[in-house]
Amino acid sequence: MEIKNQQYSIQGIPLLEIARKYQTPVYVYDGQKILQQVAALKNAFSTVNMKIKYATKALSNISILQLMRKAGTGVDAVSIEEVKLCLHAGFVPGDIMYTPNCVDFEEIREAVDLGVMVNVDNIPMLEHFGTEYGNSVPLCIRLNPHILAGGNSKISVGHIDSKFGISILQLKHVLKIVEAYELNVAGLHVHTGSDILDAEVFLKGAEILFDAAREFADLEFLDFGGGFKVGYKDGDITTDIADVGQKVSKAFQEFCKEYGKELEIWFEPGKFLVSECGYLLVKANVVKPTPATTFVGVDSGLNHLLRPMMYDAYHGVVNISKLDGPERVYTIVGYICETDTIAADRKLKEVKEGDILAIKNAGAYGYSMASNYNSRFRPAEVLLMEGRDHLIRRRETFEDLLRNQESIEL
Repeated sequence: MEIKNQQYSIQGIPLLEIARKYQTPVYVYDGQKILQQVAALKNAFSTVNMKIKYATKALSNISILQLMRKAGTGVDAVSIEEVKLCLHAGFVPGDIMYTPNCVDFEEIREAVDLGVMVNVDNIPMLEHFGTEYGNSVPLCIRLNPHILAGGNSKISVGHIDSKFGISILQLKHVLKIVEAYELNVAGLHVHTGSDILDAEVFLKGAEILFDAAREFADLEFLDFGGGFKVGYKDGDITTDIADVGQKVSKAFQEFCKEYGKELEIWFEPGKFLVSECGYLLVKANVVKPTPATTFVGVDSGLNHLLRPMMYDAYHGVVNISKLDGPERVYTIVGYICETDTIAADRKLKEVKEGDILAIKNAGAYGYSMASNYNSRFRPAEVLLMEGRDHLIRRRETFEDLLRNQESIEL
């Protein structure tokens, strides 16, 4: 977001114009920023055969998926519904990694029928897969490396007490199942969590993954998951993607030489690709002073952006209606009927009723975690590309709330 012609703009389009045209609340995505992030990751791993599998759960609008496909990425899907969304967006089955957790085997069977790569993350499912398919269907195995990493306990998924993956301590058991069913293991996968800062965590996971890979003769790829950290505050330390790329690529090349075959290296970034592209534009409904705090109540809340309440996540906020003048300290809250804090104790240009606030870093896990809590409508989504704005999801209406409900005679 830049200041141009005394307005906050993206690609030359003033955000106030977007708010007027589409009303608030509205999600706005900078498509060029997404393409820049994809290019940065490709450049960081240019010396190896790297495949990007975009984490669909971060932002699953089909127009965003189509943009990812145009940029040359594949996708990681965590539900059969995400698999179908990705196919609908034009991805071919070979582009899709399906990584379910705690699903019924019928969902696995449906994914196999659709032709996508299945990433199995527990031993009972591995045995069931072997019973059903033997060596006729290639698969990936998700291992839990027992590495505690991530910025919040709810997004740290590679530790010993995590529900995700098969413990690396159970590798011998896995190998017995692979041998018994003659499984066609095409890849191994680890994912430690999100908001990982440096190469050392990836290298530690790589060592574990390489050790495991030596036990499998016919691998095609190793999947390192995602977890690259993006900046939320000015001055935030972020993942040095160039450093990670250089160090992990070197280790990967050395392993491939030892393994005797050039494998593909896969990553599954979500936030890294879409977090910074997104803004949630909201309107100040009321400025409410109390003895302790001045609240700005806006026409949105945890029903549209859950991360602050779910993860204590920090999101920058800008009053885009006012570039000049005094600053005041405000706590921005939503219109949901419970504690609903979006941002506490923030300095903003003085806010008046009707001002438009832009909530930053709203591209990842914003709309995708939105709900109809309090029977509120989910907002519209707008994609900005090459200096033009495109409505990619309309705002919900009252009819949408009723669409799947049935009245009964009482």
